[in-house]
Amino acid sequence: MSLKLITLLAVVVAVVSYPDVYEPVYKPEPLPYYFNYDVHDDYKGAHYGRNEKSDGKAVYGSYTVALPDGRKQLVEYTADHYKGFVAKVSYYGKAKHPKYYGPAITFKHKGDGYH
Repeated sequence: MSLKLITLLAVVVAVVSYPDVYEPVYKPEPLPYYFNYDVHDDYKGAHYGRNEKSDGKAVYGSYTVALPDGRKQLVEYTADHYKGFVAKVSYYGKAKHPKYYGPAITFKHKGDGYH
């Protein structure tokens, strides 16, 4: 048999063994969603929260964080496939620094060869 005949026979076998019944593949549409949460732990001093929503095409949201100096940080953001992630950061409140500081925290080296 010639090489052309073997190649033609292989192509025919491949076409017959894989019939053309493939269904089109559809990407699932993004679904709209909304979520939020808030944490207020007075014992540990943790105060933060977040909310986010999407219409299926873009994401809109914001989150807040209580900073150690007493201010609140607010980040408002949008994200989509055209502009990417765009954030607006703002602060409110007044920074409060302690009047008195305690002793410096030091760690003594044990001398076991690790640096």
